[in-house]
Amino acid sequence: MSTKIVIAGGFGAGKTTLVGSVSEIPPVTTEAVMTEASIAHDDVSSTPDKVTTTVAMDFGRLTLDEELIMYMFGTPGQARFWFMWDDLVRGAVGAVVVVDARRLADCFDAIDYFEKNQNIPYIIALNRFDGEREYTVEQIREAVEVGPDVPIIEFDARDRLSSGSVLKQLLKYTLSRPEQPELVG
Repeated sequence: MSTKIVIAGGFGAGKTTLVGSVSEIPPVTTEAVMTEASIAHDDVSSTPDKVTTTVAMDFGRLTLDEELIMYMFGTPGQARFWFMWDDLVRGAVGAVVVVDARRLADCFDAIDYFEKNQNIPYIIALNRFDGEREYTVEQIREAVEVGPDVPIIEFDARDRLSSGSVLKQLLKYTLSRPEQPELVG
């Protein structure tokens, strides 16, 4: 049996890194070199070492046990690629919104997307770069305006165990929710 989850979030938050850190196969990425043309669209001031960006999606796989395989689909973070999100999200059992606390505004659109698509449960994964703790989880919750029912987990996207804990938390959260009526449209 397989399940699909989505890894979403703002530009440079750690989505590709999360997928790559836990995937048991070499992750499929659509990383492209950032050019001077993208400078007008992408604020790299907080991520000066970032030289590539996802232009379509990331893909990874993780075998959870003998009977369950998780497929991970990472979304592009820039607004100009959001037209792909509906297709990437279709069929997902849940989503992780990766947040860089240094650039909270970059995650608002991803959170809004899942707030509007309430049939897809999501959690927030607060990517703590080098253990930075400028804000508490509750301060982040207030800033991004999500209720106490949405889990917020601190993690480091570069660390396999830490990223695996995020995915485990998403599955627990998804399974704990009451059965949602199937939408017909």
